[in-house]
Amino acid sequence: MSVYMPMSTTIRHNKITSSLFGNIFELVKKNKVLALQEECALVHWGLKRKADISKLVNIEALDDAAMFIKDVIDDLDYVMPDFLVFKDNKYLCNERETRIAGLPDLIIEVWSKSNAEDERNFKFDLYSGSPSTEHWYIEQDSNKVACYFGSEKLEEQSLSSVLLTRSGLKFDLRYLSY
Repeated sequence: MSVYMPMSTTIRHNKITSSLFGNIFELVKKNKVLALQEECALVHWGLKRKADISKLVNIEALDDAAMFIKDVIDDLDYVMPDFLVFKDNKYLCNERETRIAGLPDLIIEVWSKSNAEDERNFKFDLYSGSPSTEHWYIEQDSNKVACYFGSEKLEEQSLSSVLLTRSGLKFDLRYLSY
């Protein structure tokens, strides 16, 4: 008897997220960045799917943040970005290291046709509310990469070129372009 467990991502999706991580592995190894590839829930204030009242947790704006967040982090709603990087911005994890709070320096979502419009809109609005977070949206079925810094739209990038963040991180995914 065979048991089939459906996967929520495609091979192309996994190649993109794995390649993103591979591009900055040396920085991860030297503890210069924390990069997470679909491994950890990013918590936010507010309710899931309610973008008008949901905000990422700004650790630096909280007094005695470590104690407070560790007490409530498991009770907060969350999203699961495909890829995120903390480089300069602070973060805190719960004890099991399954949830993280903070304003990532970079969030990347790899979209496919199966991503519902309300999910796309909610995540875009949530990430746009952070003035120090760069967020990219890679269209899995094309080479297009829509780029934003907070609510500011940046120049669109393409998988057919080396991708570059505002802070100088480089991602060479050209071999994945078509």
